[in-house]
Amino acid sequence: QVRLVESGGGLVQPGGSLRLSCAASGSIVRINAMGWYRQAPGKQRELVAGITSGGSINYADFVKGRFTISRDNAKNTVYLQMTSLKPEDTAVYYCNADIRSFNWSPTNYNYWGQGTQVTVSS
Repeated sequence: QVRLVESGGGLVQPGGSLRLSCAASGSIVRINAMGWYRQAPGKQRELVAGITSGGSINYADFVKGRFTISRDNAKNTVYLQMTSLKPEDTAVYYCNADIRSFNWSPTNYNYWGQGTQVTVSS
């Protein structure tokens, strides 16, 4: 079994910054792609940023230049540095990862964290 545990959410004023972390633990042979998604009330979950095991990165247009995704493979952790936060960034942020869990199987399984609330408000 694999767990993804997010941390770092909270309340911040417009223009402020937050850093989210997501640590994976459990049966892990290899972590492939990792990413951050968000879901605001009444809206669908959407991709914020993704990073492959080789370090290739993609961002949603609405966060380009403001958010930075990174990962520490030794710690099985992915980060999301968020700056210049706007009220419209308010959402629950979810970590996602494709993980190979067993040496005897090449299958990757997709996992979600429980989410962390980010609220941008004055």
